Amino acid sequence: MSQREHWEKVYSSKSPEAVSWYAPHLDTSLALIEQAARNQNQGHDAAIIDVGGGESTLVDDLIAKGYRDLSVLDLSAHAIEVAKQRLGSSANNVNWYVADMTSAVLPAQRFDIWHDRAVFHFLTDPHQRAAYVTQVLRSVKIGGHVILATFGPQGPEKCSGLPVVRYDSEALHAEFGAPFVLMDSITEDHQTPAGVTQQFLYCFCRLGSTAGAERATLA
Repeated sequence: MSQREHWEKVYSSKSPEAVSWYAPHLDTSLALIEQAARNQNQGHDAAIIDVGGGESTLVDDLIAKGYRDLSVLDLSAHAIEVAKQRLGSSANNVNWYVADMTSAVLPAQRFDIWHDRAVFHFLTDPHQRAAYVTQVLRSVKIGGHVILATFGPQGPEKCSGLPVVRYDSEALHAEFGAPFVLMDSITEDHQTPAGVTQQFLYCFCRLGSTAGAERATLA
């Protein structure tokens, strides 16, 4: 079964509130996004992409807070459709991408804020992780922010039947390298709908000026 088939099966067989990563509101993500928007003096004009957003309510909350330039990417077309149906006419104001993050075609230097909660830790192949970092380097503006949440050192070793990679802040930052300046890291205990505690690690980074040289090698 391909990755796409796997996630279509997961999302089509469970309600949005039944998947293990579900939370009514992603408070930590929202707080970091608002901090990033303030740091860049972008306010509600900040261009934000939620990678692996799927059925998450993050986009709902960002719309409610007044953010106007929003994009959501997910591998599952079913998950994207659920989010669109939930948002109603507001979905027309969001850019939707149904794609594999490692090979998606995204606009260059487009985003002020890149958010990913629980995609990167599924990339168990180093080549997949390198492709992901390349996407970030190409798509995020210099001075932009990257908010990445993975399972922490005490998190589960599998999720939805798939193996994951667990990280501490040093290991996660090392995957991205020198162009990404680590500004903060946070561990969070997430309670799943089944009542299980999962440790998440958030890394909050800024894309520094050295990213220009990295981009030149990608051109």
